[in-house]
Amino acid sequence: MIDPSTVDRIVETSQAQIIEVVSEFVSLRRRGVNYIGNCPFHNEKTPSFTVSPHKGIYKCFGCGKGGNAVNFLMDVEQISFVDAVRYLGNKFHIHIEEVELSPEQQQVKNDRESMMAVSGFAQKYFSQMLLKSDEGRSVGLSYLRERGFRDDIIQKFELGYSPEARSALTDEAIKKSYKLEFLEKAGLTIVRDDYKADRFRGRVIFPIHSISGKPTAFGGRILKTDAKTAKYLNSPESEIYHKSKILYGIYHAKTEITKKDKCYLVEGYTDVISFHQAGVINVVASSGTALTVDQIRLIARFTPNITIIYDGDAAGIKASLRGIDLVLEQGMNVKVLLLPEGEDPDSFAKSKNTKVLEQYINDNEGDFIKFKTGLLLKDAEKDPVKRAGLLQDIVKTISVIPDVIVRGEYIKECSALMNVKEQVLYNEIGKLTRKGREESYKNNSAQIQASNIASATAAASPSFATENPFEEIEREMIRLIIKFGDRNMMEKEDGEKEDIPDGSITVGEYVLAQLKEDELEFINPLYNKIFKLYDQNKDNPGFSALKFFVSHTEKDVSHLASDLLSREYTLSKIHQRFGAGNLDEGLKLDTLVPKIMNELKLKKVKTLIEQYQKEIKTVEQNKDVEKLLEIMQTMVKLQQLQSLLSKELGNRTIV
Repeated sequence: MIDPSTVDRIVETSQAQIIEVVSEFVSLRRRGVNYIGNCPFHNEKTPSFTVSPHKGIYKCFGCGKGGNAVNFLMDVEQISFVDAVRYLGNKFHIHIEEVELSPEQQQVKNDRESMMAVSGFAQKYFSQMLLKSDEGRSVGLSYLRERGFRDDIIQKFELGYSPEARSALTDEAIKKSYKLEFLEKAGLTIVRDDYKADRFRGRVIFPIHSISGKPTAFGGRILKTDAKTAKYLNSPESEIYHKSKILYGIYHAKTEITKKDKCYLVEGYTDVISFHQAGVINVVASSGTALTVDQIRLIARFTPNITIIYDGDAAGIKASLRGIDLVLEQGMNVKVLLLPEGEDPDSFAKSKNTKVLEQYINDNEGDFIKFKTGLLLKDAEKDPVKRAGLLQDIVKTISVIPDVIVRGEYIKECSALMNVKEQVLYNEIGKLTRKGREESYKNNSAQIQASNIASATAAASPSFATENPFEEIEREMIRLIIKFGDRNMMEKEDGEKEDIPDGSITVGEYVLAQLKEDELEFINPLYNKIFKLYDQNKDNPGFSALKFFVSHTEKDVSHLASDLLSREYTLSKIHQRFGAGNLDEGLKLDTLVPKIMNELKLKKVKTLIEQYQKEIKTVEQNKDVEKLLEIMQTMVKLQQLQSLLSKELGNRTIV
């Protein structure tokens, strides 16, 4: 366990430095007092992801995710709260003291943590074998040096070597108390009955790092010539490694990608390493897999500009083109570079220095549509059927571009290249768009039907309806508690306390007293939870409501706090009703809070009156005189209360 005071210190530090934390994963740019960027949690073309350094929170107005720096790390890296705290503690050089885990606590550690641990051990083991063992130096290290890789680059990418012995890594890991179960789950060991063997034995190892720099998987290249054995072998999918969601080299490249506002995409491990050795850092690889939407979105976190670098293999390029339409579909600015015949990114980078390599790319990279058209036209020649097929292929590519203006420019270019009228291309794109909508409608029809059934059920059973008629006011009351809960009702935002009368109370204490006096609760259970947490912690020394809720370890609490603080003043109708206008609400808490509380009470009273009015009709039909008199007496009291509250809302209320 981590000492609670240490956790508080780490959370507080990370909130103050939230820009530094988020910038490791998202390219941010300043806008006023905040920073914006493309959300890492959903696909978007226009940035809606906002980070507020003043408040220590992030908020995406597209997908709704929000919270503090710890929440962000938990979401973006899919790790536990404890792991996020450890990560941030290491980042900000805050010493973490932990008591030794008991056997029971050790057992409770989840699979993911254990797999990360064995992967970290394996990376260190492979590196040690490469640099220290006789076999590793004579076989693995000599191979890498023959390929022209410098020692500093080998160490930078933490390259390694797996010995030929059948279970060298496995035996060493078990000796170090790592469990075979997690070696197998991490894809490091192959287990069949009583047989166990290292997956990567006899191979040079390329660790695959997560975006935060942790080894989560490995690629291994065999050095023997064996037609029956694959040259490259990769870790299988696991809880910590999803090949469709990661790019080789992204950890080493992300800062430079942001700085240069461009990413180069190559195919393999050695392509990336050779570019780095040549001084070009903003490069990543798809590691031989077809490019995926998740990989494209990963690049989009740092830049919208991507240049795809191909070698001279025409057949390989044509196969790749089928998947690369996804890049355009994600709204990226795409360029393509075809290297000279006989060259690949690895060999080409080794023959150039930084300046020459970057200059060559800038001079020779071209428009993706023009490249695709030129490549496929060679096969079509003058065959009208092939040309028609090519035209349909190009139109399909253009149709996926989300930006209307960009799409129009590509249509003009395609029209000139293919000698086809623009209107013909627009017509074809229109057909594809309509077809796509029809297919989408068919695919979603079952879900639409299910949704309609659910809506009909809710309408038939209003008592189970999920809508909260008091949501707007309840939410505003919660926002004031989070922002001003520990502020005295009479205290101004600049801290002036000279005129505060004896016996005055804080915003939170006032609201709690009012709720308890009238035995009221909120409809929204999360809002009730917030108030209970406030009630339980308000008397703690140094308690700050804003800091407490934004930094809370429960994600639903911190997310709600961040969301409310990110959307301040959106409830403009409420503020206008209570005379807040555009003035600073912190200067009029003594008026604003009581009026919102009275508004809540008034709305609840009106709702009760409406319910009793409906009930009266039923009672009259049943001719239940006694029940009717009881209801009417209650109605009179409610109407008197309604009149009183309405009068209060029309006057200035002083606590």
